[in-house]
Amino acid sequence: MGERGARRAPVRSAGDTFPAHRARYPGAMLDNPRSPRVRAVAKLAKRKARTETGLFLVEGPQAVVEALRHRPERVIDIFATPAAIERHHDLTVAARAARMDVEEVSEMVLAVMADTVTPQGVIAVFAQFSTPLEDLLAAGPRLVAVLEEVQDPGNAGTIIRAADAAGADGVVLAGHSVDPYNPKVVRSTTGSLFHLPVVVGGELPEVLGALRGAGLQVLAADVKGGDLLEARESGALAAPTAWLFGNEARGLRDDLLELADRALVVPIYGRAESMNLATAASVCLYESAFAQRLD
Repeated sequence: MGERGARRAPVRSAGDTFPAHRARYPGAMLDNPRSPRVRAVAKLAKRKARTETGLFLVEGPQAVVEALRHRPERVIDIFATPAAIERHHDLTVAARAARMDVEEVSEMVLAVMADTVTPQGVIAVFAQFSTPLEDLLAAGPRLVAVLEEVQDPGNAGTIIRAADAAGADGVVLAGHSVDPYNPKVVRSTTGSLFHLPVVVGGELPEVLGALRGAGLQVLAADVKGGDLLEARESGALAAPTAWLFGNEARGLRDDLLELADRALVVPIYGRAESMNLATAASVCLYESAFAQRLD
């Protein structure tokens, strides 16, 4: 009982604004889309509700299972339709391992709770878990992605996923970047949000200063930079690195670009006018990952 109580502690400050874990009736299906519990879950699609409660939504069976496996202490509630429960046995297994029940809800209720137009039948409520920058630095990172004013949820989520795939040690969302607990960001990470440290907040000069103090060089991905291939051939990518990625439309302001040790651009050899931010970030992160493993 003590562990479960500690697990639900983050919602105490929400008072009656999030009654999702109350008034349960074993075996009964939640089928009223207008109930306070359903409305409280649905509100978490908005940043205001996430800020007030410290909670966020995780949609889809794969993402929920990953969250349960890697952050079981942060789970608050799990909802699924009977069809989804029958179809996704690994969800039940992961929930049981986390000592949580999967509550049955009707298709209509699930549709109200979910942020997607065609939900996959599973949605969960988790407590937020941002990592302090000091904790990331204390772990001796060799590869970190830093996002400055990245606004598109899909780009942010895909960069987190790419950083995870490349074996990066963490991601920092600095300045006015998108909320990592935005439902679209969470979905775009496909579970990677729960695999590696994600630092939220901090002004870019202080963040980069701290990373540089921990022994990382700062490389900015920018169209005004030098050729990435030349940096690879010179061996510059093998050093511990914090990659800096700016806004999708404007890139990095000149004053922020000057904070980097070096700016590099991913060359375009074909006829494409430009490259999507998340795609370019994936290339940069993997170039460093390759170089560091060959060093």
